[in-house]
Amino acid sequence: MSTFDLNLCSFPEYVLHCGKAAGRAHGGQKEVFDEAMAVPEKQKVYYVVFFETLYNSFEDALAKAPDVIAAHLARSKELHAQGTLLMAGAFLNNPQEPLGTMGVCTTREAAEEFARGDPFVLNGMVSKWYVREWANVFD
Repeated sequence: MSTFDLNLCSFPEYVLHCGKAAGRAHGGQKEVFDEAMAVPEKQKVYYVVFFETLYNSFEDALAKAPDVIAAHLARSKELHAQGTLLMAGAFLNNPQEPLGTMGVCTTREAAEEFARGDPFVLNGMVSKWYVREWANVFD
């Protein structure tokens, strides 16, 4: 018998497949599924947004724009909860280049909306951004 985390089902990128017995205890009760397992939906192409900021490092951005970072994080978490922004983050420890960040989205439209509405972009703290298609090699 395997354990299945029901929290995975709250994300739209996961689907529930049923087969043999599996389950998880919740509040003293054991829920039983037929071989329940979370499987990521397969997508052949994702859309990655790259940003080049006006900051020298992540620490520089934290020191100079904490409110913008807070707004950026809140918006990113909202888009992630909606299922359009799958992951995002900053590139660290590259002192030869300005701070770069990226986000992986489900559609080109979601990627462009993520970029255009980003607090760093809206506040003129990004020197350039662009979207690239990214091929998923795993079936």
